[in-house]
Amino acid sequence: MTASPEASGSIYGLRHRVIVISGGAGGIGRACVGEFLRAGARVHVLDVNESAIDDLESQYKESGAFSATATDLGSPELCARSLESLSAPVYGLVHLAGVFESDDLDPSYRAVWDRALATNLTTAFDMVTACAARFDLAVGGRVILTSSIAYRRGSFDHLAYSASKGGIAALVRALSKRLAPRVLVNGVAPGIINTSMPRSIIKDRGERLQSEIPLGRWGEPEEVARVIRFLCTDDSSYMTGQMLNVDGGIVNS
Repeated sequence: MTASPEASGSIYGLRHRVIVISGGAGGIGRACVGEFLRAGARVHVLDVNESAIDDLESQYKESGAFSATATDLGSPELCARSLESLSAPVYGLVHLAGVFESDDLDPSYRAVWDRALATNLTTAFDMVTACAARFDLAVGGRVILTSSIAYRRGSFDHLAYSASKGGIAALVRALSKRLAPRVLVNGVAPGIINTSMPRSIIKDRGERLQSEIPLGRWGEPEEVARVIRFLCTDDSSYMTGQMLNVDGGIVNS
């Protein structure tokens, strides 16, 4: 069903506000698109997957509140260019773009390390930089960066990914000070969410991993998206520099 931009926006304080979602055509990203459109926001999706963007456009074009740009966000210039079509100030940046590749302690995996740091961490910095001048400081703004359970627990066969997501947590804390008081910066650390990204580890060791989750199941993309939406609303107006676990209780902190 196509979301209406008029639906319940006054509840969340998001009506007509522009939310940029990088990596917005993936599993959690698509859930975020639906949540924000139902809250009355205007959504601009950035993603490298053109066919997934086309699918989103066909689903939401009638809402009048959806736009998208196909880009890999591989440089500061591309990040800045991805926002050029926006005529209104940015209110929120939700950064979901990233890669998830297994690796090992071997020089042959150096390229995996470089991709993880560049795509998962450097691109987050570049996107915040691109949005910084577009925030309407009279209104304020929100930045939501995405870390992972891997930053909390470490993943023995995803070393580079774990490191990059730890960097996201540090970046959240630093940016929350740098952009205060008008722009609030927070993060989410999802556990194992029912999307295509963790499919291989679910296949390899899903039974053991699920046994460690107090809620006894994988998370759904919508459950992460609703936390992200909360962090963009007026209800989170006294929160910044925080990293929220959305993991079914697997990390108790």
